[in-house]
Amino acid sequence: MGEALAGVGTKFMRWNTSTMTWDEIGAINSITGPGMSRSTFDTTTLDTEGGYKTFKAGFRNSGTVGLNMNFTRDTYELMKTDFEDNDAQDYQILLPDDDATSLAFSGLVIELPLAIPTDDKVTANVTIQISGPVGLESGSAPSP
Repeated sequence: MGEALAGVGTKFMRWNTSTMTWDEIGAINSITGPGMSRSTFDTTTLDTEGGYKTFKAGFRNSGTVGLNMNFTRDTYELMKTDFEDNDAQDYQILLPDDDATSLAFSGLVIELPLAIPTDDKVTANVTIQISGPVGLESGSAPSP
């Protein structure tokens, strides 16, 4: 049985089309998601045996990824550029486990609010809507 994995050392990466490499996006406090879900549709009929509803699988939704990050001008500008772009960008989450597990996906930045408290650090809470499947790899994801 495996041991629990601490999030310390997790990296969030973005594919750089100019250099054809994965670039790390730093100063991230926490990552949520991908929040995958699947729809179903009811196939129950009056003559369904056993008295239980029956269902078939519908579309999958890879959900969103949320990033809580410290505000830096460079990172905010990069996320703002992705927000203003109509094309999905390629991202990956690289976990600090023995397999160097990565979750790779394409997505659109759909939210980019700043949080400016009076007595704490300024943060940006980025939400990325995933478009398509999430790849699960050992080691860094291959180039898109």
